[in-house]
Amino acid sequence: MEFGLVFAVLGIISVMTISGIGSSIGVGYAGQAAAGVLTEDPDKFGLMIPLVGLPGTQGFYGFLIGFLAMNKLNLLGGAVKTPSLCQGLQILAICFVVSFVEMVSAIYQGKVSVASIGIVAKKKEEAGKALVLPVFVEIYAILGLASGFLLLQGVKI
Repeated sequence: MEFGLVFAVLGIISVMTISGIGSSIGVGYAGQAAAGVLTEDPDKFGLMIPLVGLPGTQGFYGFLIGFLAMNKLNLLGGAVKTPSLCQGLQILAICFVVSFVEMVSAIYQGKVSVASIGIVAKKKEEAGKALVLPVFVEIYAILGLASGFLLLQGVKI
């Protein structure tokens, strides 16, 4: 068994799973808050959608990094490229760090979205300002995605 490949696949599994878990937690927080608002005012549904959906982007970012790592190893094609132990550990480390950044940012973005949903609940006309707040957290999720992409490019197999 090639341990480099085992470690690389563990990295792929971690980035696709952990970032998705963080997104589900963040979306769950925001969804619960939005549901409370919608029981009082169902007309605000359209304003709630982006605030609930934003924490879900980190799951997509983790999936993308996992897909790029799978592509690097040719796991979706015919002949799998077998990384050395060092290369496998590099992929594992990159994927794990990205998964952690995406998980934490998704959870905190969900919490900021809850606060923004509170703004919209009281002042519908402030929805634009409320949307900006969770977008600030998104910047760090995008930096995690970009870092993972760039670091994966440096792993030569």
